[in-house]
Amino acid sequence: MFEQVSIYLTSMILGIMLFFSFVIAPVVFTTLDEENARKFIRRIFPFYYNVNLGISFLVLILFLVLSNFGIDFYLILVVTLLFATSNYFLMPLINKYRDEKQDKKFKYSHFFSVVINFVQMIFLVIILI
Repeated sequence: MFEQVSIYLTSMILGIMLFFSFVIAPVVFTTLDEENARKFIRRIFPFYYNVNLGISFLVLILFLVLSNFGIDFYLILVVTLLFATSNYFLMPLINKYRDEKQDKKFKYSHFFSVVINFVQMIFLVIILI
């Protein structure tokens, strides 16, 4: 039963990530002006990261309960740590660079966050197959 729950939760994380990346973000930037889009994104990203962090942490606990210490355990561990890193370190840095108009640093750190997000999705797919 716990194994099936971990599969559902992992699927949920991937679904949230795909929906956010390919629906929410594009719609926000094509619908809202830059100022309101920035305000919205700054409000929703902490929820995005914290919800996914919480769910991935639950999956990690389930793997511990199941004594599943194979590759999937380490992949979900990395996914979890990357959600925490993105939310508590990278996002504040990205916002700081944007506010201070340090465009080069902003673009680099934003690109890095996109790469992290993509890597997390790949890891989740690997866990699910």
